[in-house]
Amino acid sequence: MAYQTLDVRVPGGSLRVGQWGNGPAVIVAAHGASATHLHFEALADQLGEEVTVLAPDLRGRGRSRAVGGPYGIARHADDLIAVMDHAGITETLAVGHSLGAFVAVAAAVRHPGRVRDLVLVDGGLPLAERPSAPDVPAAEALRAVGGPAAQRLGMTFPSQQAYLDFWRQHPALTADWNDYIEHAYGYDLAGSPPELASSVREEVVLGDIAELRDGHGVERALGQLTCPAVLVRAPVFIDPQQPPMYSDTAVAAGRQLAPQLGDVLVPGVNHYTIVLTSRGAGAVADVIRGRLRARDAGDALG
Repeated sequence: MAYQTLDVRVPGGSLRVGQWGNGPAVIVAAHGASATHLHFEALADQLGEEVTVLAPDLRGRGRSRAVGGPYGIARHADDLIAVMDHAGITETLAVGHSLGAFVAVAAAVRHPGRVRDLVLVDGGLPLAERPSAPDVPAAEALRAVGGPAAQRLGMTFPSQQAYLDFWRQHPALTADWNDYIEHAYGYDLAGSPPELASSVREEVVLGDIAELRDGHGVERALGQLTCPAVLVRAPVFIDPQQPPMYSDTAVAAGRQLAPQLGDVLVPGVNHYTIVLTSRGAGAVADVIRGRLRARDAGDALG
């Protein structure tokens, strides 16, 4: 699989963008709150060379860590459009995982016509079933919901192996550990031994999450959505003892705001492995290919 990185100028600095494939079909992808573009490596492999995947490190993460503010969902959405402009793309299918799904929705609403189709992976809909009391500090709420992924933002590690060992014990990843996971979290490291740390800036994540805790902006954006959209969701969040990001009830509520919303439940995955394993990424790739075929058929009829 062809892979390269490029840098795209945006207000505040340069975004690092990963690019896979060489095909005429081009999609843009936005990762989760404390992830990087390498969380889409498995998806790119599943899509193959015929699809070009452009995935930035969102500002405040990865090699976009130093990009300045303002931050927030709208800024990330505008950054996706900047990536499209850099690549000379007029319109595209946008994929978002977790926080990235909210970013993709915002891009479609803020830039009508530029995002023609949406594939939302375990994100993008109101989080009413995962409430967080407004009087709980944002950092405390993040750690309560994010678990080890949030905990590691305040930690240092003596080596890359120590960092990978930390992730290997994550309950969402232990059973499905693979090279995609190692690549994604190995790339995430910043600094030098023995003071290695995640490249993800906690204050940027907290600002992004604060918008989602409000909820009203998410509902407003989804209600303004006009393009086709499909939610691809996991049946569990981290383990079977926890509720999923989105239940059937949550999907029904989402459809009240966006009646065109499709729904695909992927068995045997969680919120992480839906993108970090071949099984999960393969299911997402199937949905993307279906949406690309539908778009091509519509263009032919038009």
